[in-house]
Amino acid sequence: MIPEAVANPAPEEIKRLLETARSVAVVGLSPKPERDSYQVAKYLLEHGYRVIPVNPVVEEVLGQKSYPDLESLPGPVDVVDVFRRSEFVPPIAEQAVALGAKALWLQLGVRHDQAAALARDKGLLVVQDLCIKVMHHKLLG
Repeated sequence: MIPEAVANPAPEEIKRLLETARSVAVVGLSPKPERDSYQVAKYLLEHGYRVIPVNPVVEEVLGQKSYPDLESLPGPVDVVDVFRRSEFVPPIAEQAVALGAKALWLQLGVRHDQAAALARDKGLLVVQDLCIKVMHHKLLG
């Protein structure tokens, strides 16, 4: 059983987040169309979200200016969507808190209970080990 402190929010909470969020910083967004991060970002753009790529080795992805890290973003975002390995999550979670994000979303296969607890304790909605594209399609069609 997953401890209460790191359990994902109820589907209704996730749906509410997806309905109200307008901007998504995608950490680890690849410029390669065959990568999951690219496909998810493309889907989010097609569904009206503002997507902000966060990748230090590219200048733009999907026509959007890329930033080297969350600290470099020009302003707050609603959701920080993470496509990095689990061991890289703690500093990303700290930066998401400092940025004033409303939510930290760890993509399918990404989980870090301590970082999730830190972000949740600072008021962020935290989703772990789920795909934002799949959940959007499932909850909002």
